[in-house]
Amino acid sequence: MLENLTNPDIWIALVKIAVINVVLSGDNAVVIALACRNLPPKQQRNAFIIGTGGIVVLMTALTGAAAYLLSLPYLQLVGSVLLLWIGVKLLIAEDETVEDGAKAAASFWEAVRLVIIADIVMSLDNVLGMAAAAKGHLGMLFVGMVITIPLVLFGAAVIMKLMERFPMLIVVGAALLGYVAGEMAVSDPVVKSYFDAHVWIERAIPVIGAAAVVAIGKIIERRRPPREQVIELPGSTEKQG
Repeated sequence: MLENLTNPDIWIALVKIAVINVVLSGDNAVVIALACRNLPPKQQRNAFIIGTGGIVVLMTALTGAAAYLLSLPYLQLVGSVLLLWIGVKLLIAEDETVEDGAKAAASFWEAVRLVIIADIVMSLDNVLGMAAAAKGHLGMLFVGMVITIPLVLFGAAVIMKLMERFPMLIVVGAALLGYVAGEMAVSDPVVKSYFDAHVWIERAIPVIGAAAVVAIGKIIERRRPPREQVIELPGSTEKQG
């Protein structure tokens, strides 16, 4: 590829891959922001980098088999269920920043894991567009995706700051994951012909997915035991449930 850097077709393909990736990565940025919002600032930055780096490597590897993977029955149905679970999990995450060392480390790797799993699941159908732009050249695809990393990270950082200022956006972000899960479910080869014949149901499923994530998340939150409150008394500290 290096010897062809003067070829304008290479640069046009790279621009196409970058544009496609940025356009399709809005929900990816939401996942990163949701998963990392409760980490300390330094760990947020590290989770951003490790998570997106893992996505680039795995997405490049998956692109070669994307068309085959999307033809497999039940794969997208399973992926949609997984995405619904991740949406609920991110919605009911603790609101407080992690302080304890062991707990912080566990939360850090949990955030990285959720970022990679959710983004890979959501991007299964996106890789077809990027693969077409790369014309089967995995090296070009890898470079194009690396170019877009700063843009995705910047978008995630902005969304996270907005979530801190407007907590309602956390619910909106989780609902978006439910919506994407619904879109994925109706695209599975096993059910696609049915939904193609019943367009109104096909359009309703993503909305139902979004509502389900929010409803399940709120139900789980209500059933949680109240958080412990720390009450400081002269000469001692006591916890009350």
